[in-house]
Amino acid sequence: MADELTVFIVDDDAGVRDALGLLLGIHGYRIAPFANSEDFLTAWRREWLGCLVLDIRMDGMDGLALQRHLNALGCPLPVIVITGHADVDLARQAFRAHAKDFLEKPLDEGKLIHAIEEAFADVRQAITSSGERAGARSLMPTLTAREREVMQLVVAGRHNRDIAVALAISPRTVEVHKARLMAKLRVDNVADLVRMSMLGEAP
Repeated sequence: MADELTVFIVDDDAGVRDALGLLLGIHGYRIAPFANSEDFLTAWRREWLGCLVLDIRMDGMDGLALQRHLNALGCPLPVIVITGHADVDLARQAFRAHAKDFLEKPLDEGKLIHAIEEAFADVRQAITSSGERAGARSLMPTLTAREREVMQLVVAGRHNRDIAVALAISPRTVEVHKARLMAKLRVDNVADLVRMSMLGEAP
């Protein structure tokens, strides 16, 4: 999935779209240009991965309005705002709407590439975390009721003897349950068990 990251360009200036497409293509990025906010919204799919390079001033729905609308839709694409008319208020509004970066035209190539790479890093991390959560949730049902009880007490910081007393079993039996549940969850230390327990919780 991380190999399918795309830079989505929304700018009503055809010259800017072409220049950005050429520049980013040279750097090996997949690109998808759109002439306005409305075209992007019509085409947008929730499964799209990458980032959005968005002009802030456009005819029709401007960049800030599109950004807010995408937030309301739960669109996960990081947004890099670009503008030829930068001012403090616009920047503040963009960042309040969770823009990843705010760049002035003419664009500095290095800053743009850096912003895209940071956005892509965020997306890759989100993909990894999502996969880990899904993995944890798929493994949790393999635990027996007793193993789940032991796990909850272990992650709460209780020692084996305390767990044994709480569950009315022997410390040796606690060790057996602990070893089995850690094997099922594919972890080899308590720190990873705590992390797996948190990942396996319902959102």
